[in-house]
Amino acid sequence: MSVMKEYMSKIFNHLETLLNEEEQNIKIVAGLMADEIKKDKLIYIWSPGGHSNMNSMEIFFRAGSLMHVSAILDEGTLLSSGALRSMNMERTPGYASVIIRDNGIKAGDLVIIANCYGINTACIEGALLCRELGATTVSVSSIIHAESTPDNHPARHPSKSNLHEVCDYNIDSKIVSGDAVMDIEGIPQKMGAMSTFANAFLLNSLLLETGLLLGKTGMEVPIWRSGNCPGGDEWNFQFIGKFRNRVRWL
Repeated sequence: MSVMKEYMSKIFNHLETLLNEEEQNIKIVAGLMADEIKKDKLIYIWSPGGHSNMNSMEIFFRAGSLMHVSAILDEGTLLSSGALRSMNMERTPGYASVIIRDNGIKAGDLVIIANCYGINTACIEGALLCRELGATTVSVSSIIHAESTPDNHPARHPSKSNLHEVCDYNIDSKIVSGDAVMDIEGIPQKMGAMSTFANAFLLNSLLLETGLLLGKTGMEVPIWRSGNCPGGDEWNFQFIGKFRNRVRWL
């Protein structure tokens, strides 16, 4: 089997496992999301830490995604500000509190915190503060990765807690420790990350299940259309006035 085929096989098998084992959790959270949107409230997603930032961007202002999704984006942990700086920022106590408060999270809000490994200081601190403020929290992270990481790992929050332990609802990405899944001859470290595929599948599935629930109500469900296809701009701009001053990073 070629390396590409083996990698694809591992990806498909992982996604099938997520379908079989996380579908019910996704449907539960989709129900929460649908209830928020019925009340014309925003769904917040924050994914601090290196490549975890892709999780927020995956479902924000994206073709086929819900316009009610509001990503919390901050330069602190973006790789564009420096990869090593990003890693240090996600390990810095106090950083998450600034971001959550600056974005005005309040009681009754629904906040998804999507982090590949679910251990770093920023995601734990953010989840704890959101719950303290009265928001409902959902984690999208790997339980097996978090629980296999030693308590003394430098990335850990001072409490040594895992993200899935401090959130109200959990969706398990089931990413193995280290993320990479491919053994390559002559190379001591594994290659081929899995988390991007897993998280994109889980998060987009959340949107689809939410859309399914909302569509059955007959309400108008604002969905982003690609601006790069005919009629895309015209479609999107009919809703811009509704969200322009509510979604901070729009």
